[in-house]
Amino acid sequence: MVLDNLALGHAEAVKWGPLVVADIAERAAVEETIRAHGIRLVLHFAAFTSVAESVADPLKYFRNNVAKSQALLDASIAAGVRSVVFSSSAAIYGLPERTPIPEDHPRHPLSPYGRSKLMVEEMLAACSAYGLHHVSLRYFNAAGADPEGEIGEDHHPETHLIPLAIETALGGRDCLDVFGTDYATPDGTAIRDFVHVSDLAAAHLAAARHLLAGGASASFNVGTGRGHTVRQVISTIEREAGRPLKLREVARRAGDPPVLVADSSAIKSTFGWQPRHSAIEEIVRTALRWHAQKASG
Repeated sequence: MVLDNLALGHAEAVKWGPLVVADIAERAAVEETIRAHGIRLVLHFAAFTSVAESVADPLKYFRNNVAKSQALLDASIAAGVRSVVFSSSAAIYGLPERTPIPEDHPRHPLSPYGRSKLMVEEMLAACSAYGLHHVSLRYFNAAGADPEGEIGEDHHPETHLIPLAIETALGGRDCLDVFGTDYATPDGTAIRDFVHVSDLAAAHLAAARHLLAGGASASFNVGTGRGHTVRQVISTIEREAGRPLKLREVARRAGDPPVLVADSSAIKSTFGWQPRHSAIEEIVRTALRWHAQKASG
């Protein structure tokens, strides 16, 4: 079942199990839901995720991502939950000292968003005092859409490269902003490790099974170990869409590191997880199909 305040979510995206419309900070609603459904494990996805917005309005991010996570943990532990899978982020690492980035890399977030994710990871670790076990999954760049075309990326406002580029290709935008063209990368644009949402879902299922079987707390990177520049991603979208995109080069965004590529060897060896759908062509193809269906109504 899903508990969501629908501030940024969509009720129609909940296709499997019931939906409880409530905020994770509403203790009574969280406890009642856990007890009513006999829930033993919580998958915690709720967060604001815009790096740029977090730089402009940091208290909004600490209030929503940190304080509300603390409230969720309070209620969950009180209701008997002892296992949590947390949606964390590669943003906790900051500027990479080495790439691909391993889990033991120093953690120096560049943005309040990244700091908020790290604070929740630290909170989860401290909650071992209550017998809580957790797995933190540090996403690199989640992308793509459900291969069946039922669920896709639908943010308002949208800030992610692939849906913005696809919207431009489909005629919904006049041009696509490219943030930063002076990075020390092969073509001057930032490099990111994109992982398909289907592969992320598989990682969450593996983490849940691990905890429910009595596994120890751990943190894992979830990525492919392969990076693509912004221009490479745009070129892939242009090929798949069959048309060029009008681009506008603008300044770097605050809090954006030049390169983020995952060392995901730990999750592969521990859970046998593999990024089976994360070739950039498949990511773009599934996202393009979903956005085209949405645009056509």
